[in-house]
Amino acid sequence: MTLIKSISGIRGTIGGAVGENLTPIDAVKFASAYGVWLKQQRNKENYRVVVGRDARISGEMIQNLVMNTLVGLGIHVIDLGLSTTPTVEVAVPMEHADGGIILTASHNPKQWNALKLLNSKGEFLDGVEGAKILEIAEQDAMTFSDVDSLGKITKNQAYIDMHIDEVLKMPLVNKKAIEQANFKVVVDGVNSTGGIAIPLLLDRLGVHAVKLYCAPNGHFQPNPEPLKEHLSDLSEAVVKERADLGIVVDPDVDRLAFMDEKGEMFGEEYTLVACADYVLSKTPGNTVSNMSSTRALSDVTEKHGGSYEASAVGEVNVVALMKKNNAIIGGEGNGGIIYPELHYGRDALVGVALFLSLLAEKRMNVSALRASYPSYFMSKKKIELTPDLDVDAILKQMETKYAHETLTTIDGVKIDFPSNWVHLRKSNTEPIIRIYTESTSQKNADLLAERIIEEISAIAKV
Repeated sequence: MTLIKSISGIRGTIGGAVGENLTPIDAVKFASAYGVWLKQQRNKENYRVVVGRDARISGEMIQNLVMNTLVGLGIHVIDLGLSTTPTVEVAVPMEHADGGIILTASHNPKQWNALKLLNSKGEFLDGVEGAKILEIAEQDAMTFSDVDSLGKITKNQAYIDMHIDEVLKMPLVNKKAIEQANFKVVVDGVNSTGGIAIPLLLDRLGVHAVKLYCAPNGHFQPNPEPLKEHLSDLSEAVVKERADLGIVVDPDVDRLAFMDEKGEMFGEEYTLVACADYVLSKTPGNTVSNMSSTRALSDVTEKHGGSYEASAVGEVNVVALMKKNNAIIGGEGNGGIIYPELHYGRDALVGVALFLSLLAEKRMNVSALRASYPSYFMSKKKIELTPDLDVDAILKQMETKYAHETLTTIDGVKIDFPSNWVHLRKSNTEPIIRIYTESTSQKNADLLAERIIEEISAIAKV
């Protein structure tokens, strides 16, 4: 069992020993540290934090612990209950709150949960802020409020609807064209809050939604990460229902993947490519994605006269570079769309609305749309770490081995070959080395990944 403390938040498995897992004591400890940090930012009379959660079985328990810890610090809480990560991000500035916490472990299995921490803009904390909270958490002296100064909890479960309102207000969402297209869509909500939010959005867009695993009970079916090998039920349902497409999200609804009318994956990497193509066709500009994302985004951006740049992996890094480059859309190749028109956070609801607008305006099916983009193929592998493995030394040896190629080392090691690339990095959220490759065929991408795994295994003797 595992507890991982990083700028990405506090993530761990439920149960077990304190300090080694996400136990109630650990939840209180890190919620306290966040509250103390938040109060250090501004000296004011009232502090407010928005809190929401995905549908994990442990979610209600962890949320109650977190909210009441904040209450004990004299901080008022706006309780969104079952929600999505982007919904909480949107709610923070709308509530004029000082911060936000989302209780979700994203794509991790049901035994995991996490505290994702937001600033007053509804954006994830940067490395300096995250490090400060971890430092506070290790201090013994934290001062809580007296009985007359406790915070209060206010419930507001309307924010998914309010989030949808904001999505529909975006100028590039062509609601009329989507309604006229008369789309039929199968939605896989992996038994989390996407099963609430995505059908509601589709209904507002005039789309007929067929629900699959949309009961928010936390029993993720069959696996919460939206990868091809987990989506056979969605594929079968799309074909059986003669649907125009399938939509799948992860448990906290910040990742988005599509399936074409034949039950074939559109490609998680191409979610951002398609949405960027649509946005850039209306409002030319720059784009950003992380180093592990497809080259196709760069190709599409250049087609529209913009410039593309890659950041280190991690939403906070993508957002920072987007702001620096005035990017009009960006995100991550895992199906994360960041569209600053609404907010600086990955948002599957935004992605659905933009994608359907594109599809409706082009009047083509999903498979034809996919065929219109540059064709790259990606392999995403991982190697499990052991405590005695010196990962940094392994990456350094790989860097030395390929010193004659084009290298980028701002985040692990990325090796650019003429017709393909490989990116090796330690995960921030799991005890693994991620190995991403991309090439002009799936076979070549897989072969490159296998070769690199063999080379790493020989170095590490694993």
